[in-house]
Amino acid sequence: MRNLIFQQPDETIPEYASAKLQYAWESIRNAVIIPLLKLAVVLCSGMSVMLFVERVLMAFVLLGVKVLRKKKYTRYKLDDLKQELERNKNYPVVLIQIPMFNEREVYKLSIGAASALAWPSEKVIIQVLDDSTNQVLRELVEQECHKWIRKGVNVKYETRSNRNGYKAGALKEGLEKEYVNNCEFVAIFDADFQPDPDFLWRTIPYLLQNPKLGLVQARWKFVNSDECIMTRIQEMSLDYHFSVEQEVGSSTYSFFGFNGTAGVWRIRAIKDAGGWKDRTTVEDMDLAVRASLKGWEFLFVGDVAVKNELPSTFKAYRYQQHRWSCGPANLFKKMTKEIIFCSRVSAFKRFHLVYAFFFVRKIVAHWVTFFFYCIVIPASVIVPEITLQKQIAIYIPATITILNAVCTPRSLHLLVLWILFENVMSLHRTRAAVIGLLEANGVNEWVVTEKLGNALKQKHNLRPSRNSRFRFRFRFTKRIHPLEILMGMFLLHCAIYDLLFGHDHFFFYLLLQAGAFFTMGFGQVGTTVPN
Repeated sequence: MRNLIFQQPDETIPEYASAKLQYAWESIRNAVIIPLLKLAVVLCSGMSVMLFVERVLMAFVLLGVKVLRKKKYTRYKLDDLKQELERNKNYPVVLIQIPMFNEREVYKLSIGAASALAWPSEKVIIQVLDDSTNQVLRELVEQECHKWIRKGVNVKYETRSNRNGYKAGALKEGLEKEYVNNCEFVAIFDADFQPDPDFLWRTIPYLLQNPKLGLVQARWKFVNSDECIMTRIQEMSLDYHFSVEQEVGSSTYSFFGFNGTAGVWRIRAIKDAGGWKDRTTVEDMDLAVRASLKGWEFLFVGDVAVKNELPSTFKAYRYQQHRWSCGPANLFKKMTKEIIFCSRVSAFKRFHLVYAFFFVRKIVAHWVTFFFYCIVIPASVIVPEITLQKQIAIYIPATITILNAVCTPRSLHLLVLWILFENVMSLHRTRAAVIGLLEANGVNEWVVTEKLGNALKQKHNLRPSRNSRFRFRFRFTKRIHPLEILMGMFLLHCAIYDLLFGHDHFFFYLLLQAGAFFTMGFGQVGTTVPN
């Protein structure tokens, strides 16, 4: 049967309809499909090598940093800085910004944690930037602010009549308030972030000692990482981001992307960079790049962790990943020329920004994961003329995966699930990156990541009502995702073909990957929240 399918087409067109269809398929296959797949193999192999080299270089740099104990923040004598600050009593005024939008489940946690920060009360201002559209919720947030005001905390409750600029617009307008003129630094926390009381004492001294520092970034600590398999997998990816990407960027280039929260900015650095802009969905990264081009340095403090919540519903996670993938690609398009021709920073740093930070990590990483591992490699099973080298198809992906997984040792047993899940998500990330590069419809789509807070605990106390079956069917249909299902069907077809005619046992991977696409395509992943 295999010889029948892949035999060379005759020079004359047969008369029978079935033979004509086979002839047409063979013509398209030999003239179009095979050349395109060969080109795709070459391009994807090149991108795989680029990603491999970038990951291995970061691993060596991080190994050197740890062995030599040369993490940048350890070079500062933090205890001496604290003692000097307490002795001189020359505390700077710090602004705490908490942007929020309909954060019913978590607003009390964030406001309470910010109000408990250990810093002289007359030297700290907590600014709650509430863009909520729910009037009842606005009143609840305002009441929470007044509760802390009565306790002596300087809380400012700020609202707007519109959501222009979304988060960037709220932060920008917050800095324009008259009482902010006396503030030297601003700490930013999203609504689900809960800093420890000593957060300012463990970040502000760095900025006081080094006037070149524009940003001190803390890492994230996830309070709901054990909620479901999806949150455990997210933890693995984000641990790599903090432990490797940001640590290496801080220790070598003094640059990394601001995470939008759990960081302290020097207000002068924000103004010097041109302030907050809403031209992309990654206003935090936009500000960081512009500040870096102005010569400001960044510091990542890995031993300061701020508690926060991971998105535990698949819908919320998809929206978040669209924003995190589309925004950087769009920013890359907007700022490449500005970065290349910026004479204020070194050529090495400009090369790092354009090639490593943007192109390899924000574009290539998504594309190679989806096109190579989910399209090209499976397609090579049913087109035997395509040959793949084991070094490219197996060894390089395995090395990259291991380098990522070692950052979260407690989840090593989930390594296979992490691979399958990330491959599925690469579909959405690749699509979002293309939208960002082409500035297509949805490039500025901004959906606030939903936080569950205590909703999950309440769910377990609920009893199903009489019409729960109808609601289940309604929710089930809303959770169906056609793109994942189509990809699952393609991979299942390749797996069955390899099982029947192949000789490399590649169908094991294809069956698992098809199952992952079907699982997420039918919405059977993450936490299900009752209506």
